[in-house]
Amino acid sequence: MKAAWITAPGAAADRVILYFHGGGYVLGSIHSHRDMCERLSRAAQARVLALDYRLAPEHPFPAAHDDARAAYRGLVAQFGARHVAVVGDSAGGGLALSVLQDERDARCGVLLSPWTDLALTGATIDSKAGDDPLLSRVGLEAAARQYLGDHDRRDARVSPLYGVARGKPSIQVHVGTSEVLLDDSLRLKDQDRIEVHVWDDMPHVFPSNIGLFEATREALDVIATFIRTQLTVE
Repeated sequence: MKAAWITAPGAAADRVILYFHGGGYVLGSIHSHRDMCERLSRAAQARVLALDYRLAPEHPFPAAHDDARAAYRGLVAQFGARHVAVVGDSAGGGLALSVLQDERDARCGVLLSPWTDLALTGATIDSKAGDDPLLSRVGLEAAARQYLGDHDRRDARVSPLYGVARGKPSIQVHVGTSEVLLDDSLRLKDQDRIEVHVWDDMPHVFPSNIGLFEATREALDVIATFIRTQLTVE
């Protein structure tokens, strides 16, 4: 796998964020999300390992799933689970949640507008269609088809909404009210140790849009405080 360390000045050597980028399992890379990773590194005072997991259609399920777990286990072997936070946005948020559910020693995670239900059963897929400038049912359906083919879309490995965290890590979720994936986050509220932050009128993965929204800076501060706190508790 390809990956890159992104480390802002002042980042603690033993505080690590594993970042999974979004892009519907078919788009995105280290380069498209480098700025977001640098801002996370600076705010959380942590080193960020951005993963270039394999993408569909050339590499369908379980390629991204396998890469995400391998990367997490490699970091834990090097740094220990209590020093690693798992973070992802959109499809990468779904990957992050799937890892956090499967790994009993997982410490904490942050999900930004996660895509947690590739079966597309959330009501906001349609009710928020007029508010979301980025995503649509048609686009999500096409991405899911390329990644999964005929595989069961409610398999918890790809749709972690239907899974349950084994080790009960602390997870923070951030989502805007102006996105079709809103329900993919709201339906996580029933799971133990998951706190969902809902931001009014914000679009998909708004914390990546520094300079456009005041809420972006506020969200990054909340995220950074959470990660620093979780990774320093003995």
